[in-house]
Amino acid sequence: MADADEVCILIPTLNEAETIGSVIEGFRDEGFDSLFVIDGGSTDRTEVIAEEHGARVHQQSGRGKGQAVREAIRLIEADVIVMVDGDGTYDPRDVHSMLDPILDGHAEHVIGNRFADMQPGAMTGLNQVGNGMINRAFTAIHGRDFKDILSGYRAFTRDSVRRFWLTADGFGIETEFAVECVKHDVPTAIVPITYRSRPAASSPNLHPIRDGGVILVTLYRLAKTNNPLFYFGSLGGLSGFFGLLIALFVIVEWLTRGVSHQVLTLVAAIAVLFGVQLVVFGVLSDMILALYREQIDRVQ
Repeated sequence: MADADEVCILIPTLNEAETIGSVIEGFRDEGFDSLFVIDGGSTDRTEVIAEEHGARVHQQSGRGKGQAVREAIRLIEADVIVMVDGDGTYDPRDVHSMLDPILDGHAEHVIGNRFADMQPGAMTGLNQVGNGMINRAFTAIHGRDFKDILSGYRAFTRDSVRRFWLTADGFGIETEFAVECVKHDVPTAIVPITYRSRPAASSPNLHPIRDGGVILVTLYRLAKTNNPLFYFGSLGGLSGFFGLLIALFVIVEWLTRGVSHQVLTLVAAIAVLFGVQLVVFGVLSDMILALYREQIDRVQ
């Protein structure tokens, strides 16, 4: 069993009046009295209900889940933080297995894997496909398989997240957590959890297409500092590919019709050279990053 005195339960909310009360009581039943609700400007009774159930409620100064989490981490003084959504989809009884790797000293960051026990109807087919794509992309780009990088059920030490450079304002915050764990070589554990369907009266705040696109862009953007060879190499390869396509068109036009395209030839050459330069820059950046990590390991 986890030591509840060391832990604060962080619950970001936005219009969760239907579920926030039961979420708070669920963690209280598990022995946790330090509950911090940071609200993003709910227009229902979320804040009132949270206060009635004994949680400490704070109105976030900005907008978006990412900004709320960053702000809450600065305000929370507990050594260990459990982050969980207020929509009732996560089981408070899983909190002990989430905390055990941290309190046992085996990890500093724990991710709850929703796919280990996903109840029927908990996630739409579209969301499952999107989550699978994002997880596979993360593994390919960053070289670690965290199973469920978008999980909203996490436990981490406050000291570990102080090393993170978190900038996402929206749902990209979970992606940033995962990338920063790899970047800073934070010991990370994956724990199977139960994922339940939302209550019928509760409406989701996540928009699959819009927020999924933001998450993918965040994942690719963060590769710039964690896997520069992939980031610059992919851009360089794309530029070189289009350059070669244009060059092929110019050659075919000249051989079949005797028409020369001086401007297109110049564009093709520039695109290919630019692509090669980006790939070379990616290789050099990757070497510098490897040396930097080696020096950090020696210092530690």
